[in-house]
Amino acid sequence: MSLKTQLLSAQCSTDLTQAAELLKAGEQVAVPTETVYGLAADASNPDAVAGIFTAKGRPANHPLIVHLGDVASITEWATQIPDEAYKLANAFWPGPMTLLLPRAEHVSPVVTGGLDTIGLRVPAQPVLLDLLTTHQLAVAAPSANPYKKLSPTTAEQVMHGLGGKIAAVIDGGPCQHGLESTIVDLTKRPFRVLRAGPITASELSAVLGETVDAPEQHDTVVPGNVGSHYQPNTRLQMVAADLSDLPAPQPEKRAALLHFGEAPTRDDLVCIAMPDDAARYGQALYHQLAQADQLGVDEIWLAQPPHGEAWLAVHDRLRRAVS
Repeated sequence: MSLKTQLLSAQCSTDLTQAAELLKAGEQVAVPTETVYGLAADASNPDAVAGIFTAKGRPANHPLIVHLGDVASITEWATQIPDEAYKLANAFWPGPMTLLLPRAEHVSPVVTGGLDTIGLRVPAQPVLLDLLTTHQLAVAAPSANPYKKLSPTTAEQVMHGLGGKIAAVIDGGPCQHGLESTIVDLTKRPFRVLRAGPITASELSAVLGETVDAPEQHDTVVPGNVGSHYQPNTRLQMVAADLSDLPAPQPEKRAALLHFGEAPTRDDLVCIAMPDDAARYGQALYHQLAQADQLGVDEIWLAQPPHGEAWLAVHDRLRRAVS
């Protein structure tokens, strides 16, 4: 059954109250965060959370992140919380960091994908944070996109992917970071980054005074850790940063090229310039891929970004997007 998805304004208090009422009634509402738009449901309502999986087409054994209104709420959702969790929370919350901790006994396995761990974070997006605190909500909220597709960074992209499948979308404008949160496993030592994001392992290590590992690949089940993910509908291909190995033109074929520096002059290319620093590149990546997806081209070519710790999150997403 198709729903009439409402587009609500983050600037309208009446709309935000309506969003809170929908969430408390067990509906799914897409919300802006500082990372990407999330598809939220009341984390204390297993039926509502199950609706997230239905709307996204996401496997039920894939865990979700619970978004909280404050640091103190950790104890309502997790147990065996180490002191390091509070050190990191005080340093980086509200913000794009998710802590993986042992789940509290009462937490539904629907939220955790059947696992004994739970991902928690306090978001920095002011509208969402106010929604959580004012209405005393905690919401499970993966990215608000069909499973394995591009994460949305605007309300328009959410409507394009999930319109008719969810109750409402809160339009809070473009997302600040554009890439999903850093996930830090605090369930065992050495602590590990299980999903690269805006906060680096070096920054985490500096706060804790001990090394936080950052394996490029692992088999721990956390949000985003599947081989194929974050994919545009159009085939995505990586090319050399200096554009020296661009595929030769083919009759009646067009490609979109996401590149650095000067663009090549070719009639078969639609060129899209990308920022040359990691933070702005991360913010632009999903948005520009979504824009390229709407051009009706045959392929999207993306110039290889630089390497280094600041670029780990970008490379993680691109490795899955071209898989």
